[in-house]
Amino acid sequence: MTLLDRRLVLAPMAGGPGTVELAAATTRAGAFAFLAGAYLPPDRLRDDIVLLRSAVGGAAFGVNLFAPSPYEPGSAARVDDYAARLRPLAEKAGVPLGEPIHDDDSFDAKIEVLLAERPAVVSFAFAWPPSDVVDRLRSAGMEVWVTLNEASETAWADELGVDAIVAQGWEAGGHRGGPVDTGHHQAPTRMLLQSVRQLTSLPVVAAGGVSDPAHLASLLDAGAHAVACGTAFLRADEAGTAEVHRHELTHRSDTVVTRAFTGRSARALSTSWTEVFGEAAPAAYPQVHHLTAPLRRHGRATGQPDLVHLWAGTGHRSARQAPAAEIVSELLSRT
Repeated sequence: MTLLDRRLVLAPMAGGPGTVELAAATTRAGAFAFLAGAYLPPDRLRDDIVLLRSAVGGAAFGVNLFAPSPYEPGSAARVDDYAARLRPLAEKAGVPLGEPIHDDDSFDAKIEVLLAERPAVVSFAFAWPPSDVVDRLRSAGMEVWVTLNEASETAWADELGVDAIVAQGWEAGGHRGGPVDTGHHQAPTRMLLQSVRQLTSLPVVAAGGVSDPAHLASLLDAGAHAVACGTAFLRADEAGTAEVHRHELTHRSDTVVTRAFTGRSARALSTSWTEVFGEAAPAAYPQVHHLTAPLRRHGRATGQPDLVHLWAGTGHRSARQAPAAEIVSELLSRT
């Protein structure tokens, strides 16, 4: 198991916060880092893997991909209705909404990149990877991990023949990574970890809401093989987090799980967008993601927090601005 000597995992943070520099710094400090492969063109993913490998001197790291979400034909009308609701907001900002297309984020091409570059681990979120993809990656010497939010999904992971499970609890920031996005309240991290551990002998990485050394140590004591942290690194010097996002992490308290930004449930800081449009957003990823992307980019560029998806876990107020190595050292101080 890759993580026997790495108790802390840098969670993949797609869309900006996760950088090669952050992955390199956390690796050198003793964590196991993931590059976020989602939203990157395949060539950029290859370049990032090469850069990280060079920066860490051959130390092990992982790459995360979003497995393709199935298209539901009936979602088109719901997305159109949501677009109509958002249009006044976009017009006020002077930004056109995006085209709500359904795509697979160049999934097959990225798999080929991974087969060529061979990181130590490939993890998947959003859906189960095809079994033949799992077989090809493992045959090439890579471990395969999958993300789940429900203990009942453990049987699917066992059937796929993967090497580890990332058990992502309700407190986690960003997208729900499991294969079924019900939109319903789910188990907290510790409870999910304990339930999954009862159902499988696979190693389990606990994720969600971990903000301090005591919390991390308690999950390890509860049976986690390692603990993944993302929000704790959003304010790290090496993170690519937008300035407006960094600021709001220390100026807002409440978080909410919402489909308002991408059509997939995700935990973010509460804003006027989540309050006004949260109930109207359909379950339609990635169509809603593409629809709202121009507006969210505008919000980041102009520093308007109510136009930005401010992903954050429940422990976000503990995230501090510091070099990533210091954050790793602090989180591991009780292990």
